[in-house]
Amino acid sequence: MKQHSDKAAARGEPSYVWRQGQQRRLHMMLSALPLHSGSRVLVDGCGLGLYARKLSQFCGSVHGLDIEISRLASSVVDPDLLVAGQCENLPYADGCFDYVISHEVLEHVQDDSMAASEIVRVLRLPDRANDILGGRAVIFVPNRWYPVETHGIYWRDKYHFGNVPLINYLPNVLRDSLVPHVRAYMPSEIRNLFSGLQAHIVSHTVIFGGYDNLVSKWRIFGKMIRRGLQALEGTSLRWLGLSHMIVIEKNLPDLDV
Repeated sequence: MKQHSDKAAARGEPSYVWRQGQQRRLHMMLSALPLHSGSRVLVDGCGLGLYARKLSQFCGSVHGLDIEISRLASSVVDPDLLVAGQCENLPYADGCFDYVISHEVLEHVQDDSMAASEIVRVLRLPDRANDILGGRAVIFVPNRWYPVETHGIYWRDKYHFGNVPLINYLPNVLRDSLVPHVRAYMPSEIRNLFSGLQAHIVSHTVIFGGYDNLVSKWRIFGKMIRRGLQALEGTSLRWLGLSHMIVIEKNLPDLDV
């Protein structure tokens, strides 16, 4: 039986170890964000800080926020740059970050619209006079079209951790009764989350997972499955992938895009 923390249902499971899947997503973040030594970055919902630690190799100031104090206490990054708080009420000034990372977090918050608004608020404004673009955020959230629900389900008032196929294809009323603890987003839903905010969408795609457990268990066959699924990202079948990856950029208040 799979083991999980007592926060798995409410908060999801953070990255405990660094494997190919995490490394691949880090490369995607770096491709979307032109980091430099002076960049100021927030990992919004940082968990144990694995992504924050890796990002700190590319810039000098990587901050982390998480609602779970116990996870922050076990973090692998500088505690002086960590804050306990809610994504819906970030304890930072307007425009104080060049970049924000939100990795599989919005699906767990109480109010994802408010959390999205806060991400935009703390991003820096563009500087047209100096030809500087607005701050960017990279957001990963679960895809409703993925054939497997990876966050477990509630059955007869008991939480069952693990992967459950086809749950996300059920009508909302049934899906939400089995998975009341986490959202999964249709493409339009994640885009609409940032509609009307002071930002525009730079890119939006869907990606498959790293499948490190399959590779560890099945070796060569597992690698074949991983390569095959990740190859679908270059086709229209990418919309069946595990996670949306959306990149947004902050606008000036009067910018019409």
